[in-house]
Amino acid sequence: MTTPKESKKETWITIFIFLGLVIALTSPLHYAIVNLYPSRIYVGAIMWCPAIAAIITLKLKGRKMSSLHWNWGKWKYIRWSYFIPALYGIITYLLIWIFELGSLADENTITEWGKELGLFGIGTLNPTSITIIAIILLSTVEVIRASATTLGEEIGWRGFFIYELRKVLSFSGVSVFSGIIWAAWHWPLLVYYSNNVLLEFITFFTVIISMSFIMTYYTFKSKSLWPAVIFHAVSNVYIQKIMPPLTLKVEGTEHWLGENGIMFAIVTSAFGIYFWGKAIKNNL
Repeated sequence: MTTPKESKKETWITIFIFLGLVIALTSPLHYAIVNLYPSRIYVGAIMWCPAIAAIITLKLKGRKMSSLHWNWGKWKYIRWSYFIPALYGIITYLLIWIFELGSLADENTITEWGKELGLFGIGTLNPTSITIIAIILLSTVEVIRASATTLGEEIGWRGFFIYELRKVLSFSGVSVFSGIIWAAWHWPLLVYYSNNVLLEFITFFTVIISMSFIMTYYTFKSKSLWPAVIFHAVSNVYIQKIMPPLTLKVEGTEHWLGENGIMFAIVTSAFGIYFWGKAIKNNL
C-alpha cells in the first residue's frame, strides 16, 4: 500500500520530470531567440513547449490526456476570465494617463496605428472610428488568434502543472511556486528584450505571480483549463496590443509603462491579493 509520504514523493518526481522536459524543449528555442534573426518567429513554438512536456509526462506515467481538464466549465468563469484582465489593463493605463506618466495618443499616432492594422482602404476613417474598430477587432479576433498560442502554455501550466502541485501544496503554495516557475521560464526573453534588466525582472515576476493567483483561482473553481487560456490571451492583447498604441510616452517615465512596467505590477498585485483572499475564503 502506498503511504502518503511515498505518494508525495511520486508527485514531486512527476513535477520534476515535467519541468525537466520543459527546459529541454524550450532551451534550443531560447537560444534561437537570443542568437538568431528574426527572433520572434520562435515565440509561438516556445509557448507550445509546456503542452508537449505535459503530454510526454502523462505518457511516461501511464496517464490519459483526458486528465488535462479539457471540459469547458461554466460560462461565468469564461466571462470573468475575459473581463478581469481587460479591466486591469484598462485601469493600468487610466492611472498612467491620470498621473501623467503617459498621455492619450494624438490623431497622427492613431492614424499610424490604423495603417499598421490595415484599416485604410475601406473608406474614410477618422481617428475615433479607427480607435473603435481597432479595439473591437483586437478584443475579439486577436484574442481568438492569441488563444491558439496561450492554449499551448495553459495545457502545461494550468491543465497539468498546478494540479500536480495541488497534491503537495496549499493554494498559496501552488500560486507562488507555479508563478515563480512560470516567470523564470521567460528569463531569456526578459534578458533579450529588457532595457533595464533588474527593474523589469522585479516587475515581471510581480506581475506573473499576481496573475498566477488569479488564474489558479479560476482554474480550480471551474475545474477547466479554458478560463486560463482566455485570461492569458486577453491579458496579452490588452497590455501589448490595445493600450500601448493609445498612449504617448513621456520622457523619463518609460519604466512605468508596458507589461514590464511598474504601474502594471502595482495594479496586478492588487488584483492578485484580492483573489488570494477569495481563495482562502472559498477554501481552495
